[in-house]
Amino acid sequence: MILHLDLLRHGETELGGGLRGSLDDALTETGWAQMRAAVEQGGPWDRLISSPLQRCALFAQELAERLALPLQLDKDLQELHFGDWEGRSAADLMLTDERGLGLFWADPYGFTPPQGEPVADFSARVLAAVERLQRTFAGERVLLISHGGVMRLLLARARGLPREQLLQVEVGYGSLFHLRVGEHCTLSERL
Repeated sequence: MILHLDLLRHGETELGGGLRGSLDDALTETGWAQMRAAVEQGGPWDRLISSPLQRCALFAQELAERLALPLQLDKDLQELHFGDWEGRSAADLMLTDERGLGLFWADPYGFTPPQGEPVADFSARVLAAVERLQRTFAGERVLLISHGGVMRLLLARARGLPREQLLQVEVGYGSLFHLRVGEHCTLSERL
């Protein structure tokens, strides 16, 4: 059976762009509005799954209460941990680690930020979580509230992109995408 998995990226955060990773930033008012607008025409969902970081989880709690839906937080669906790069912008990294940033952008699987989580490990963690969701909730429509990196990974896989193109997948704040998840985490995008 198929799991219908809708992906919602969190909205704008108080500390702005850059590599937020495991930093637990709060949403701005604009960020809240972006997420509320994204789900206005969405659903209906059977349940919500969210990253436990507050930029996802607080909106998920609000939406779960409003729609009277079950909510589950899953730490395996958190963003990639960027190690020493957490909280830094690409512009800042261009001044201090231009070579490393270039290697990461060219092949995120081939270069890991200092003290960061390897993208291969991140990928294994996220895909295992999605496979668990498919086994547990097949036949349902689930809204996953998560992060840009998680969504890029799943969308790149659904689109059949080579690993070097992972970071080229565009996922704006408050973006909503639709996937079909089959057995063994086979992914396809619903437009």
